[in-house]
Amino acid sequence: QLQLVESGGGSVQPGGSLKLTCSVSGQPLDWPHIGWFRQAPGTEREGVSCIMRVSDSTRYADSVKGRFTIGRDDAKKMVYLQMNNLKPEDTAVYYCAAYIGSTACSLLTRHYTTWGQGTQVTVSS
Repeated sequence: QLQLVESGGGSVQPGGSLKLTCSVSGQPLDWPHIGWFRQAPGTEREGVSCIMRVSDSTRYADSVKGRFTIGRDDAKKMVYLQMNNLKPEDTAVYYCAAYIGSTACSLLTRHYTTWGQGTQVTVSS
C-alpha cells in the first residue's frame, strides 16, 4: 500500500526559501504521478505542482510559476518541492499526493487517491 510522508515545513520570512520532501514507500509496481497541494484556513485545497510518473514532465499553478520547482529522486523514492521567494499568501498546510495515471499529471484533487498528512508552511515577517 502506497504511503506518503511530507517533511521540511516551517516558518520563514517573505522572500525566503523552503524545501519540502515527500517520501514514498510501499509503492505499487509503477511509480505514480506525484502532486503537491496546499490548503490555507477557510479555503479549498489547491494544486501547486505535479510531476509525471514516467517522464520528468511537470506542471505548476500560475501563482507559483518561476518560484517553485518540483523534482524527483527515484533512487531515494522522494519528490521535492523547492520553494523560493516565498510570500505570505503561500502560508498553508502543504500535502503531497499520488495516483497512477496515463496522461499528463493533474492539479485537481479529485484525481489523487493517496495523501500524506501535511506539513505547515508559514511565511511571515
